[in-house]
Amino acid sequence: MAEMEFFDVKTKKKFKATEFRIEEKKGRFFAVTKSPTGDYECWRVVSKDTAAKFKK
Repeated sequence: MAEMEFFDVKTKKKFKATEFRIEEKKGRFFAVTKSPTGDYECWRVVSKDTAAKFKK
C-alpha cells in the first residue's frame, strides 16, 4: 500500500502511514488509520478515484 499523510488533531502533528483502510460514509470516502500516539483513529478525506485505487 502507498504512503499517505494524516493529521492527528489531538497532538496537532502530521504523520505518514502505510497501513490504512478506506471507508465510505454518506457518499464521501475516507482513509482511516490508528494514531501513532494514542488509542484513537485519524480520518482523512480522499477522492472517489483514490478510494477506488486503494479499496482492492
